[in-house]
Amino acid sequence: MSASRETLFARLDALGIEHKTVSHRPVFTVNEGRDIKASMPGAHTKNLFLKDRKGQAFLITARDETQIRLNRLHHHLGSARLSFGPEDLLLETLGVRPGSVTALALLNDTEGRIRFVLDAALMQWPVVYCHPLLNDATTRIAPQDLVRFAESTGHTPQLIDFTALHDDEESAD
Repeated sequence: MSASRETLFARLDALGIEHKTVSHRPVFTVNEGRDIKASMPGAHTKNLFLKDRKGQAFLITARDETQIRLNRLHHHLGSARLSFGPEDLLLETLGVRPGSVTALALLNDTEGRIRFVLDAALMQWPVVYCHPLLNDATTRIAPQDLVRFAESTGHTPQLIDFTALHDDEESAD
């Protein structure tokens, strides 16, 4: 069962997490929302729902400009090779559809099936932006509060510096 936006906001409020949400047209990709983001200073997120060959599901939340090399990421996660997770698994675990994937959907993973990976670059910003379970709005939250929210759902994020990984991989090539 997928939590409602009201349930999400009530959870943030109960945790004492300051948040502000702006409604807008549905946005399915990072590029589609560039004009909307222009009026929202801070770090905007992109989210990847992945699954490895052993069945472990991952949610990667990164800064929208961060490059992520999926073909090498499994080495850094200690997992089997990764691919995009199927829509039915996404809906079953996070309760959202493609285009609405967000760290805030961790609220729906009550069984702890998702391994949460967070881009360390997000922690350098005063605010980050995430979809509040649907892609027709954007919620502003402090990065440390995003971590606190994730932990409250039983998902301690694994912080990864994707920029450093990319630099290390470039020097190894």
